[in-house]
Amino acid sequence: MKKRSVLIAGHPTSVSLEEEFWDALKSVAQSRGLSVNALIEEIDQTRSGNLSSAIRVYVLKAVQTRAE
Repeated sequence: MKKRSVLIAGHPTSVSLEEEFWDALKSVAQSRGLSVNALIEEIDQTRSGNLSSAIRVYVLKAVQTRAE
């Protein structure tokens, strides 16, 4: 588990994710032409629960879509 600090709407927060999820999140952000922080802000705007969980679900769905 790796904790990193991010800015969301100008406010610092920390997110804990497994290294594999950080790597996948970076890959998704890069493929969309976004910074990791910008992608996390986007995920934050649509989440209904915990931010770390929302990021994991987002990454999972992105990976599943690529596999189809």
